[in-house]
Amino acid sequence: MPLALLALAIGAFGIGTTEFVIMGLLPEVASDFGVSIPTAGLLVTGYALGVVIGAPLMTALGTKVSRKRMLMLLMGLFIAGNLLSAVAPAFAVMLIGRVIASLAHGAFFGIGSVVAAELVAPDKKAGAIAMMFTGLTVANVVGVPLGTLIGQNVGWRVTFGIVAALGVVGLAGIAKLVPELPRPEGVHLRHELAAFKNAQVLLAMAMTVLGFGGVFAAITYIVPMMTHVAGFADGSVTWLLVLFGLGMVGGNLVGGKFADRALMPMLYVSLGALAVVLALFTLTAHNKIAAAVTIALIGALGFATVPPLQKRVLDQAHGAPTLASAVNIGAFNLGNALSAWLGGIVITAGLGYTAPNWVGAALAAAALVLAVLSAALERRDGVPSAVVAGAAPAARRTPVRH
Repeated sequence: MPLALLALAIGAFGIGTTEFVIMGLLPEVASDFGVSIPTAGLLVTGYALGVVIGAPLMTALGTKVSRKRMLMLLMGLFIAGNLLSAVAPAFAVMLIGRVIASLAHGAFFGIGSVVAAELVAPDKKAGAIAMMFTGLTVANVVGVPLGTLIGQNVGWRVTFGIVAALGVVGLAGIAKLVPELPRPEGVHLRHELAAFKNAQVLLAMAMTVLGFGGVFAAITYIVPMMTHVAGFADGSVTWLLVLFGLGMVGGNLVGGKFADRALMPMLYVSLGALAVVLALFTLTAHNKIAAAVTIALIGALGFATVPPLQKRVLDQAHGAPTLASAVNIGAFNLGNALSAWLGGIVITAGLGYTAPNWVGAALAAAALVLAVLSAALERRDGVPSAVVAGAAPAARRTPVRH
C-alpha cells in the first residue's frame, strides 16, 4: 500500500477523534459555558448536520480544484474549526467551530476514497479505502478515549488543541506524500450530478443509511443499556467503547480485503450477520461477558460494510465519482441521526433500554433486502457495475494533470 494512504489515515484519525470525543466531554463543556447538558448536545447534532450538508457542498465547490489541493484545503478548514473550538469564549462560538470542522468531514472521506482507490491496482481498491478508514476506526480505540481522559483531567480546550495539531500533521502528510493524480478532463458538476440518475448509486446510499444506522441504533444508547441492564459500573463504559472500536478496526480491514474479492457476497454476509447479532443483543445485554462480546461483534460487522458500500458507490458512479462518494459519507451520518431518533422513540414508549436493538436489527435487515434487490436489478439489466448514465463519456476523455 502506498505511503500516501498513511497521510489520508492520519487525517481520518483526527476527523474521527473530533467527531466522537465531544460525547465524553459534554459535562465539562456544559459546566464551563454554563449551559445544560441537552444544550451542549447541540455540539454533537450541529456536527452531524454539518457533515450531511458539507459533504455535497464542499465537494461541489471543489470540482475545479485538483483532488490533492482540495484535500489540503479541507484539512485547513478542519484545523481552523478545531482551533476556534479550543479558544471559543462562548458556547455559540464553539458551536460555530464545530460546524466549520464538520464541513470538511464528508468531502475529505469522499474525495479521499477516490484518491485511495486510484493509488492502487483495480483488485485492491476496497483494501485501499479500508486503509484510509482505519484512521477513523483507530480514533475510536485510541484518540477518543485518550482525548476524553486529557479533557477531563487537563481541560477540554487542550483536547481540541491537540486535535488541531493532528490536522496539521495530516495536512503536511498530504502535501508531501499524496501525488497529483490525473483526473478526467471536462468532468464538471453536471457530470458528478449525473451519477444520481443511476438507481444503483441511490440503492447503495440507502444501504449505507440503513446498514450503519442499525449499528448506531444500539450504540447511541449503550451507556444506559450497559449500566441499567447489564449492570456495568459507569466507569466501565469507556472500555466497552474501546471494544467496539477494536471491532471496528478488524471489521474495516476484513471488509476491505474481501470486498475486493466478492463485493456483494461480502455485503450479504455482513448485513445479515449484523441483523442477527443486533437482535440477539436484546438477550446478551443482560449478561456482562456476552454483552461485551456482542458490542465488539457489532463494531466488526458494522464497519465490515463500510469499504464495500463505499466501493459500490465508486463503481456505480464511475467517471464522476467524487460527489457521490462524498454524499455517501453524509449518508452514514444521516443513518446515525435517523437510528438515534428511532431508538429514542422506542425507549420513550416504555419498551426498555434494549428496544433500540430491535430497531437496529430491522434497519440492518432492510439494508440486506436492498442489497439483494440491487444485485437482482443488475443481473436483469446486464449493465456493468462501472457504468452510469452521463458519466461514461467523461471517463473516456484523455486524463490530464492538475
